[in-house]
Amino acid sequence: MLDILIQPKDCTLVLVDQQAGLAFGVGSIDRQTLLNNVIALARTATVFGMPIVASTSATKVYSGPLMPAIHTAIPEVVAIERRNMNMWEDHVARAAIVATGRRKLIFSGLLTEACVTFPVLSARAEGYEVHVVGDACGGLTPVSHDLSMRRMEAAGAKPTSWIQVLLELQRDWTRHETYDGARAIVEAHGGGYGIGLAYARDMIKPT
Repeated sequence: MLDILIQPKDCTLVLVDQQAGLAFGVGSIDRQTLLNNVIALARTATVFGMPIVASTSATKVYSGPLMPAIHTAIPEVVAIERRNMNMWEDHVARAAIVATGRRKLIFSGLLTEACVTFPVLSARAEGYEVHVVGDACGGLTPVSHDLSMRRMEAAGAKPTSWIQVLLELQRDWTRHETYDGARAIVEAHGGGYGIGLAYARDMIKPT
């Protein structure tokens, strides 16, 4: 049977412009929720051993560095600074993605309308399978974010959420090598679902 679900060995996480100066303009999602989701996604990539390529722009003049809370979650990742909106048109950033050897890219970034959409469309044009984590992206307005997601989907990109990425990678809670890490992410970032997992662990005892 053809397996159409993503697997860690095939994927690279691409973080685009997760910077405070751009987050100030986000109106499509609560900013704290957005930050929570991006951290959860970054931690997920680490737990499952996926390469992470991060890029930033205008760090000195407007946008600032990679947000500190995200950097804390992935301290080993050094963001690639660039000048243009389309990460795919920056030869250093694009080369870093190509060098991972992975043909499935998982995108999270700001702002959805430009610095997410442009490289997603470019990567799709070169035959990459692209997944866009909609709740780990932020747009200027709910409408413009939605329109951008729809445009990317029309080009063949697959919309998803951070929790779907984690569950799709884990799939089976008997996969012990990633069980503790994945569960810890859900407990920390998964809202009511995480509360339920913590409750089940601490309160429900087998007889």
